[in-house]
Amino acid sequence: MKKFIFCFFIFAFSFNLFAQEINIIPQPVSIEFGKSKKTFKLDSSTQIYISNDSVKNSSDYLIDYFDKYYLLKLETVKTLPKAKTIKLAINPNVGEFNNCYEITVNENEILIEGQSENAVFYGIQTLLQLLPTEVKAIIQIPAVNIQDFPQFEYRGMHLDVSRHFFDVATVKKYIDYLALHKMNYFHWHLTDDHGWRIEIKKYPKLTEVGAWRNGSIIGLWPGKGNESIKYQVLPNEVKITPKDAIIKTDGIKHGGYYTQEEIKDVIAYAAKRYVTIIPEIEMPAHSMAALAAYPELGTEPNKKYEVAQTWGMMNKYNNVFAPTEKTFKFLEDVLSEVIALFPSQYIHIGGDEASKVWWKQSPATQQIMKDNNLKDESALQSYFIHRIEKFVNSKGKTIIGWDEILDGGLAPNAIVMSWRGEKGGIAAAKVKQKVIMTPENMMYFNHKQFLNEDSLAASKHLPLETVYNYEPIPTELNAEQSKYVWGAQGNLWSEYIANPKKIEYMIFPRLDALSETLWSPKESKNFSDFLKRLKTQFKRYDLMGITYSKRYLTPNP
Repeated sequence: MKKFIFCFFIFAFSFNLFAQEINIIPQPVSIEFGKSKKTFKLDSSTQIYISNDSVKNSSDYLIDYFDKYYLLKLETVKTLPKAKTIKLAINPNVGEFNNCYEITVNENEILIEGQSENAVFYGIQTLLQLLPTEVKAIIQIPAVNIQDFPQFEYRGMHLDVSRHFFDVATVKKYIDYLALHKMNYFHWHLTDDHGWRIEIKKYPKLTEVGAWRNGSIIGLWPGKGNESIKYQVLPNEVKITPKDAIIKTDGIKHGGYYTQEEIKDVIAYAAKRYVTIIPEIEMPAHSMAALAAYPELGTEPNKKYEVAQTWGMMNKYNNVFAPTEKTFKFLEDVLSEVIALFPSQYIHIGGDEASKVWWKQSPATQQIMKDNNLKDESALQSYFIHRIEKFVNSKGKTIIGWDEILDGGLAPNAIVMSWRGEKGGIAAAKVKQKVIMTPENMMYFNHKQFLNEDSLAASKHLPLETVYNYEPIPTELNAEQSKYVWGAQGNLWSEYIANPKKIEYMIFPRLDALSETLWSPKESKNFSDFLKRLKTQFKRYDLMGITYSKRYLTPNP
């Protein structure tokens, strides 16, 4: 590691000549310029050489990229050509760290070697950032030697498609953005109070009923800092807290879902970009869409549940499954279909914000607690999660849950996703269970990028620098405990995100900051230098037609 850090400082201080040409995000572990100042000149005669099909996927990706953004038609060959060549190869001896790759560029060839298929693909993403940010007939790439590998194994991004539904094309584009930044996990939030988005063949009402709501909230949810918000007057209104606040909904039907065939298509698409999709099926709360379809699974079986039209209502509306055998059978059936679809080792089961009041008010639930010797509702939450974990484990899979799964005792094999700060993650790491850090104040990209932002967004503020400076391993953990911090994840909740361009605006450039936090050596991080490199990245986004917050182009955004 010290060797790579030393190389980084050589790059930073000794090669000013090409300083403006090498602007890579996330910053590689080491960059050295070649002895020759001659560039590799890439044009339509350049060929991509692969010795076998193990790296053909990366070759195809590169060909598509050149065709789409540079109007160059390249081809893959398996016989080493005499012409200038891009060589892709797997070499298990590259580097001493997992997923290490090396790039060597001279005037005659570009060689990308990686320990594995995905390492070669990561090398491709770095090569793309050596390209000019405008279309040219001949592309000149400087002579460099790059050695690189990720600092964290888990580098994730989340997308909520329940509060607003996004079509398959948008989800695929989102996955492309993750791949471009060397992220390797996509957390797909498929169910919640506001819509059930995955086809379950055994329970067709989940999408017939649960995938659609009759309106969406107008403006911000009233709460701390939002009391003065003025709401448009419409026929639908519900008085709630804070005192005298009135919620308005637009009365416009919203929804959609993914068929199982569409799910398979997205999974295959992500796999070609070495992104693993982790599906989330929410339980025991955030389940109003499911209860609207199958009310007999709720703690008020005679109640007419409706798919939620407003946000932030965990203590106001009953959205909790009853912990009955009928419910567990339903969830096991659902999870069986989900597990059959997703090759991921991991299934996210939610576990957050389960208001205990609904279990307290349910005589049937209280009897279940008595029958199982459960002292309180926190113990019932633990019982619920343990039941589900045992089933998921029986299918050879592992559960991930929000940090509330710690309530009443952590399931023995579960991975904790710590969102209410770092406390839950620290507690899990100390008992040697894997942790993904995603504290709300550092990792929620639905929060405003700027305090005075006009765009409708959650009222909290998450500036770029906060994301960049976040350190996923808390100082409270010792070296042994730190090994259980698997990585971190950015979350994008879609309450106020209704179209693909708003998705892009909210994640860029904070995704760039997150990628460097999770990929690059902690010792090499420098926010001022990151901002300089970001200007080149923005030009690349312009080339690719990506929307981003241009306020970062000004000296004091």
